[in-house]
Amino acid sequence: MAQQDTAASQTPDRRNFQLDRDLRSYLETNKDVVTVIRKPVAADHVGVLAAKSERPILFENIVEKPGYRAVDILLKHRDLQARALGVAEEDYLKTLAYRLRQPPRGFKTVKDGPVREVVLTGDDVDVRSLPILKHSDKDDPALGTMVFMRDPDTGFHNTMHCYTTVTGRNTANGLFLTPHCVQILQKWIDLGEDEMPIAYVIGVPPACEIMANFSGLHRDIWGEADMFGTIMDQDFETVRCETIDLEVPAHAEMVLEGVVKLKQRELQSGGPTPLMYRIPRESLQPQVNFTAVTMRAEKPIYRHYQTTPQTDHQVIPRLCHEAILYNPLTEMGVPVKDIRFPTFGGAMSCILQLAEVPRDGIVNDALMMMMSCPWNNAKMSVAISPDTDINSAAAVYHAIATRCDPSRDMFIVDRTRGSLWDPSAAPIPDDPIGHRVVGKVGIDASVKGRHDAADFELAWPEGWDEIELEDYLD
Repeated sequence: MAQQDTAASQTPDRRNFQLDRDLRSYLETNKDVVTVIRKPVAADHVGVLAAKSERPILFENIVEKPGYRAVDILLKHRDLQARALGVAEEDYLKTLAYRLRQPPRGFKTVKDGPVREVVLTGDDVDVRSLPILKHSDKDDPALGTMVFMRDPDTGFHNTMHCYTTVTGRNTANGLFLTPHCVQILQKWIDLGEDEMPIAYVIGVPPACEIMANFSGLHRDIWGEADMFGTIMDQDFETVRCETIDLEVPAHAEMVLEGVVKLKQRELQSGGPTPLMYRIPRESLQPQVNFTAVTMRAEKPIYRHYQTTPQTDHQVIPRLCHEAILYNPLTEMGVPVKDIRFPTFGGAMSCILQLAEVPRDGIVNDALMMMMSCPWNNAKMSVAISPDTDINSAAAVYHAIATRCDPSRDMFIVDRTRGSLWDPSAAPIPDDPIGHRVVGKVGIDASVKGRHDAADFELAWPEGWDEIELEDYLD
């Protein structure tokens, strides 16, 4: 597998990618897919323009925030995810699954780095001066970026992407909802602490963003940040923070240092979720006080995470989920071609694309594995054949309608763990986190061994893949 991973580090045109260690270099390397907007753009228009882009988009001139740039849509599609790892698209999933099985590479602590070219502390800290943007017409400006926090028991740096609404010059309310994050906050409270150090890390290579959203059984083995070097297949440099006891990426664009006020809880808006709804509409969350801002001197790049509709926000938290599912499914003998939590499924549906028709019984086992994964976002699990376009909601729906006999090829599991965001799920009374209960459905929309495969050969006009209408337009 090691040889395969090395070979996969070449793109189809044989350019060999040594992954860039910072975001701005990554954007330059991949400028062929980056849309650069040089015209002046109002801050309130960045979100809608980003959401309407299918490719990475870089804003060079934000009217209200001169001196800063903003970027979004780095990982929305599979080809972009493959670029983030420096591999060919067909090798992406197995490469990520392979690297996630490797031991943590840890940090290489350095004395200084580009993220510390500008250091602001005390009264000079005003996060409102940064290009922190709105995510919808009904929400205040909010960070959606990566945060670093340290597990006080293990010392590991845990990461997540935390929706955090700015409330003042150096204050904000964070939405701390992931299970591991909640456990870490509780550990600090149990130690009798009033504050927990936290760092908002802005502008890193997208491979780090993939790893930052890992969730699985790693709590006493490593933290996500310890795997950044593993996922990038190189040493990962960090520097110590200015005002708190944390290490952060040395080549990031910006870092907001601060403390979580563990005993000061305020009602926090849930903001738009990956389902585009606002559930939970609000919850009691601790206040964040910012103590320092460090950044690059030359036009820092703010990494925006537009939350809706169908953006990186839906995709990034599920990329490691796909790779983690790949491992047990292949161990079961499932012929996996791809696994996807598609944006058109609102991050609540998982699609397994089979490479071939497996023996009877395999697909139902695979669907049950997907539905019972550690996360609550496989409410609808679907299996499709290799000729169904996994990127097309219409193609997947067509496969469900034409290749699935509901009496034989669907099954429902009642009263399972539901997503916090799912308005169709039943809230558990008095649950402090807001957990819900919901049923799940498995759908086998693949061509099966009992079928005549010739019945499912799609009919296309001659020249469908070669002839384009645009070639005949004046």
